[in-house]
Amino acid sequence: QVKPQFESRVNRTYGIFEAIVYRTQVVAGVNYFIKVQVSDADYVHLRVFQSLPYENQGPSLVSFQTGKTRDDPLTYF
Repeated sequence: QVKPQFESRVNRTYGIFEAIVYRTQVVAGVNYFIKVQVSDADYVHLRVFQSLPYENQGPSLVSFQTGKTRDDPLTYF
């Protein structure tokens, strides 16, 4: 659901966009830290916020880091 948000912020489209691993942080909603494969060797880390259900909003891309590898640890950013 956040692929279009990410692509518009980096002004590029990706044929591959597959979540590999994720972590969560519970706040007033949930922060998801997601490692996403975008090509054979390139990965990005996304921070996505999902508000509480009663707020009736979809997930939103808060921040991202590009230039990651499969072995880079997924940490808070």
